[in-house]
Amino acid sequence: MEVLCHKSIGCFVTHCGWNSTLESLVSGIPIVGYPQFSDQTTNAKMLEEVWGIGVRAKEVEGIVKREEIKRCLEILMENGEKGEEIKRNVKKWRNLALDAVKIGGSSHDNLKKFIEGL
Repeated sequence: MEVLCHKSIGCFVTHCGWNSTLESLVSGIPIVGYPQFSDQTTNAKMLEEVWGIGVRAKEVEGIVKREEIKRCLEILMENGEKGEEIKRNVKKWRNLALDAVKIGGSSHDNLKKFIEGL
């Protein structure tokens, strides 16, 4: 989290595990996703197609080539239309996540109800 929250970080290249995905979302950092198996493919689909907070690297014969990483980085780091849309979405989802964990937020309240029910 310290690294992701550092002001010099522009994006996060990740396998799209749930922890990495949530940490990036809360940190407000766009993602280049390279899922391998299990829930990672679903997480990559969510971050690209539903939340709009990143791009998925395309592989050829199981390998992501340097040109593909470059393509993804250019989308996220340059000021093109897609990159700007992703930056707006990252801010939106970061704010929603932070609101959810505040006192009175949905995550806070649900955790509180869960603990009270134990």
